[in-house]
Amino acid sequence: MKAQAIKTDKYLNQQQIKEHLKNVEYIIMAAPAPDHFKQTPIHFTIFLNTEESLPKDIQDAVLKKFLQEHKIGKPAELMSQLMPVGFALSKAQDTPMPMLLVKPEDQKSIPYTVMHVMDFLADSDAFDEAKKENLTGWSYSYE
Repeated sequence: MKAQAIKTDKYLNQQQIKEHLKNVEYIIMAAPAPDHFKQTPIHFTIFLNTEESLPKDIQDAVLKKFLQEHKIGKPAELMSQLMPVGFALSKAQDTPMPMLLVKPEDQKSIPYTVMHVMDFLADSDAFDEAKKENLTGWSYSYE
């Protein structure tokens, strides 16, 4: 079964992003990892709703909390830093999909906000949709 790309209808603009994130604490996203990562079959991205650079000890504590709460094991390839994040809307989704904007051309063409992002590969039986069905999903946590 081949995974279908999520079709973006439009992106939130700066003001819409600000409104959208008003009471959001964080967003967690799970997607299938590339096939050669057998031990860590899920690509996790945690979007923390802060524009502040977090000290290493705080980053470690936050990651530990997420790993425990979501029964995530064996994190690898961890990246934890401030990153530009855009939000895509699609008719098939209830909530805007957060998108890391890594490419300079995307940062120029897609409105974004800066968030502290933790991106890593891992495994978890709580995210079978990503692991077994090759689906991408995200969940918002509100304050």
